[in-house]
Amino acid sequence: MIPKLPSPDSSLAFLREGYTFISSRCDRLGTDLFRTRIAGRPVYCMRGAEAAQIFYDGDRFSRKGALPPTVVHLLQDKGSVQTLDGAAHHHRKAMFTAMMAPESIARIGSIFEDVWCRRTAGWSGKPVVLHEEARWMLTAAACEWAGIPQPDAVVDRRAAEFGLMVDQAGSFGPANWWAQLRRRSTERWAQGIVSAIRSGSLEVSPTSAAGLVAGHRDPEGQLLPVDIAAVELLNVLRPIVAVARFITFAGTALVEHPQWRQQFAGGSDDDRADLEPFAQEVRRFYPFFPAIAGTVLKDFSWNGHDFRPGSWVMLDIYGTNHDSRLWPDPEAFRPERFRTWDDNPYRLVPQGAGQVSTAHRCPGEGLTLELVKTAVRLLAEGGYGVPAQDLSISLSQLPSIPRSGLLLTAAGPAGRGTV
Repeated sequence: MIPKLPSPDSSLAFLREGYTFISSRCDRLGTDLFRTRIAGRPVYCMRGAEAAQIFYDGDRFSRKGALPPTVVHLLQDKGSVQTLDGAAHHHRKAMFTAMMAPESIARIGSIFEDVWCRRTAGWSGKPVVLHEEARWMLTAAACEWAGIPQPDAVVDRRAAEFGLMVDQAGSFGPANWWAQLRRRSTERWAQGIVSAIRSGSLEVSPTSAAGLVAGHRDPEGQLLPVDIAAVELLNVLRPIVAVARFITFAGTALVEHPQWRQQFAGGSDDDRADLEPFAQEVRRFYPFFPAIAGTVLKDFSWNGHDFRPGSWVMLDIYGTNHDSRLWPDPEAFRPERFRTWDDNPYRLVPQGAGQVSTAHRCPGEGLTLELVKTAVRLLAEGGYGVPAQDLSISLSQLPSIPRSGLLLTAAGPAGRGTV
């Protein structure tokens, strides 16, 4: 018998506790699976590597109807790859995986470094907020990498809009409505780009991200409708801009664990050998997505329970990344644990689980790692000042970020030290 929470509805508890809601109850109940209600809807909550494998493998789940419409509109939108299942999903996702060749990933790292150097050259002695600056730099870099470089004034607007999509996805009421209104502006911009590429008035490489999206054809050989192609273009760009959170967390880790900054500032290949373990530990340790939801597509059994089509299920992403059975001393920031990482696709799940080619796992993890590693190196070598500030992270804020956003000054010691 699956444990069921005694409360008639857990909505307020979930909003109050955020990232730890599922795992704290799993610990208390001694289980990896329990039942409750959220927003009045019955839901099964699960965590752990085995749960991640069940959730992501075998086409057992659909993303349709799994999230509130306001969240879907801001982060995915109707008709996007995440709302497709089976063969249709695999066909559309192949377009995204085609963008992630090693040379393409290396290219965005190089573009991002160029944008970083240009942007930080304008920093003065006045503190800047790294989270906001990283969003701007990633927006500029993402557009250039996609084949559609934008002037700074357009980057200003798009960075703000992409930021609202991420920041307000978990909110309700006026803040969410405003983010949705601003997203419509972004969609019109993306539709204009797709239309211009198709008409020939905007020339892009057919192998660029923008070129692949504009030229993608469905299994019947038809071009995607302009509005759907625009949504998919945003689904290329927005997740890149969301890496600003990982970069801000990485900068926070360099401040709070200065031995890593000192190592990476050395500049030699040996000094940089731990950049990837460091970036992986940032992705494991810090709060990004709290959970992922799905609706059951077909009958299956797990953990002594028979799941029926239409059942709503939430997989604990944060709790799986902090599961002591998978990660010794999980509340400690220890990049060295990834020096001998076995690349198990069900243990480290900040951006999903399973195989990219066959599951709903994000195809952009390699790109994320490249951007975080590049930012860590640039932060460590830059010697930016760190004024006194509040770097605490609330696990009840969805999505979370250090309270100050990580304030930096151009260079030199200040306050808490240097990054």
